[in-house]
Order: sequence, then C-alpha cells, then structure tokens
Amino acid sequence: MANNDIRLSNAHEFVGQEIGLTDWIDIDQMQVNIFGEVTRWATRGHCDPEWAERETVFGGTIIHGFFLISLITYFVRVGGIDPADGKHSLNYGMNKARVLQPVLIGDGIRVRDRIGLMEVVDKGEGKRLITTSHHIEVDGLDGPAAYVEYLNMWFPKTE
Repeated sequence: MANNDIRLSNAHEFVGQEIGLTDWIDIDQMQVNIFGEVTRWATRGHCDPEWAERETVFGGTIIHGFFLISLITYFVRVGGIDPADGKHSLNYGMNKARVLQPVLIGDGIRVRDRIGLMEVVDKGEGKRLITTSHHIEVDGLDGPAAYVEYLNMWFPKTE
C-alpha cells in the first residue's frame, strides 16, 4: 500500500493515521541462523531446532527479537511511505522498541508491518524528523509480535 500523497511539506497532515501496510515476507530457520552468526548470538534457543524442541517451553526455536526489530528499515522502504519530495533519509534511532511475544520459527513464518505516522518535526531547510509507529505482525499470531517507534531524518530533494 503506497501512500503517494505524503510529502515532507505536508507530512504533518497525516499524523495519527496508518500510512502503510507492507506485504507479508517469509522468514525461515536459515535466515535466523545467519542473523545469529552475524550478530554473534547464535544461541541454541534460536539456532538449534532439535535442542529447542526438547529443552525449551516454546517447543522449538524462536526468532531473535532484534531480528524482528531490524526489519523496520526494510519495511519503511517497501511500505510506500517515503515522502515524494524526500531525497534520502538517515536512521535517527528509536524512541521505543518492545518485543511483545516470542515467535516460534517452526517451518517458517510470515511477517508484515502496520505503519503509522506519529510525529513530524521541522528541522529547518526543508528537513523533517519523522517518527513512525510499527506493529510487526506474524501470520497466525494474535496481536503484534513487536512494536517500534522509529525516527527517520528526511532530507528534501533540491532543484
């Protein structure tokens, strides 16, 4: 769902609204294992399905909470919420990030993001600090698996 109406110059008019809903993406055990290796957190509860099935209360491996949160920048890009008059943005951090429930990987999961616009702050020279809310959903799971308030510093296109 692209929102082609959002511009840096009028983004404040969309505060309080859901501005994007991404398509589902698939995540499997191999991706979780790679994330574990890259982040140096390849623990058995995330990366060893046989052990996790036998030894954990979850009955299998669970996705890293930081893996879910790290998808935010991808979701922003594919969610169709880039302001039409924005040249580029920089990650400015997060106000809040919560992993709300464990997500069992099993044979794979599907996740998507509901994106809301929370705040737009004018930073001068056409720049805007945009705060978006992200409810990361897992197919078949009640309620969001993670919630993030993400900040992006947007720079305008120049003539």
